[in-house]
Amino acid sequence: MALPLITAVVVAAALGLAGGSAAAEPKPTLAEARKSVATLQHQAEEAGEAANDLTGQITAARRKVAALNEGVGRQQREVQQIGRRIGLLAVANYQRSQMTTTAQLLLSSDPDQFLKQASTAQAYAGQQTAVLRRYQNASGKLADLQSIERSELQALAAVQAKQNELKAKITSNLAAADKVLAKLTDAERDRLAAEDAAEVQREKDEAETERRRTSRDGERTAGPDVPASGRAKAAVVYALDQIGDPYLWAAAGPDSFDCSGLTMSAWAKAGVALSHSSKAQYNEGRRVSRADLMPGDLLFYFTPISHVSMYIGNGKAVHASRPGKPVQIDPAFGQMPYVGAVRPG
Repeated sequence: MALPLITAVVVAAALGLAGGSAAAEPKPTLAEARKSVATLQHQAEEAGEAANDLTGQITAARRKVAALNEGVGRQQREVQQIGRRIGLLAVANYQRSQMTTTAQLLLSSDPDQFLKQASTAQAYAGQQTAVLRRYQNASGKLADLQSIERSELQALAAVQAKQNELKAKITSNLAAADKVLAKLTDAERDRLAAEDAAEVQREKDEAETERRRTSRDGERTAGPDVPASGRAKAAVVYALDQIGDPYLWAAAGPDSFDCSGLTMSAWAKAGVALSHSSKAQYNEGRRVSRADLMPGDLLFYFTPISHVSMYIGNGKAVHASRPGKPVQIDPAFGQMPYVGAVRPG
């Protein structure tokens, strides 16, 4: 009886191992790994740009809460000041009301003077009523401000929680990309790294042909293949100078960038302020058609908008593409779903 039992256990174990082996995910090819990593990194970028957009909302909400907090403080001081005055009036009124008006008149040595004082007391009572009304109004305004402040704080907390979720998604997607790469052999990972390094070098070489050259007055200007002028030229020159810098969410230089951080910093060099959000930047300039594009114009992709690049002419754009990729030059169209263009300034 023992032998059949042992055999059954061994067979079951073997089947279990076979089942586990069948359930295990197969090792991806280099092409599959590259595609999977690119998808995960792009999803991380989408979450990052959404988080960037919330940063602007959080900043505005914090300013509003700070202003409300200051208003609540002022109103509290006013309520306290009126309250102290009410206290003083109450003490004075108590001292006056210890004796009836008739008794005070009978005991007064100067009835005419007392009657004048009585008239003053009536006016004094009217003043008390006015102060009490002021107190009620001030207290009501304070309660309203405090209620609005609580609502704004709740809204701020909700936006911050949403941003934290997006930050967690960035981390999760990048960790998943790392897991895909971990399935490759050391030699395969070295090959991918070498290909990426070669691509970066090609980008730098291409940038050299399209970036700036030295003019007669010694100033570095946009090269002949980048016919930018004025503020747009300053923005293009700055963006091209960042070729090869790594992508980092929420970064706006000097050594790393995300997509909207690069365009924001480039146009800041030209004296134009933009938000650190691709979605916000789409509404911070004049819309231009694809046929009228000029170097320096910003190009937007995906719906909802989650990526921005800078047009440099000849159908090309410079951008901080996604995590794992440096600032580089790519075709302006065809690689991502194009939404529209804006000319800042």
